[in-house]
Amino acid sequence: MMVGQWGEQLAAQYLTQQGLTIIQKNVHTPYGEVDIVAREEDMTVFVEVKARSGDGFGLPEEAVNSKKMSHLVDAAEAFMQEHPELPGAWRIDIIAIRGKPGDLSPEIIWFENAIS
Repeated sequence: MMVGQWGEQLAAQYLTQQGLTIIQKNVHTPYGEVDIVAREEDMTVFVEVKARSGDGFGLPEEAVNSKKMSHLVDAAEAFMQEHPELPGAWRIDIIAIRGKPGDLSPEIIWFENAIS
């Protein structure tokens, strides 16, 4: 399993443990893919997952640059327009994971409302 796929599975499990409900994974929009779309009470949460097996490319969260942030906002807005049944409140979170498949205790950091 690739580190990215593993990270997305781990993030979905983590969010579920934190009380969120996963709506969809790997959502394709005209502005790019959203890794996870979840619900937390009356909030729709768009989650970008970044996993790294080592520090050679920096911290996982550092991979979400201003261009990526802009794409995430556009993708979230497009998703919300396509799903009028969802209440209007939404946010974008980042989950950064350091570890690799098979690690018993990978580091998971959840940045809530990372992009505003």
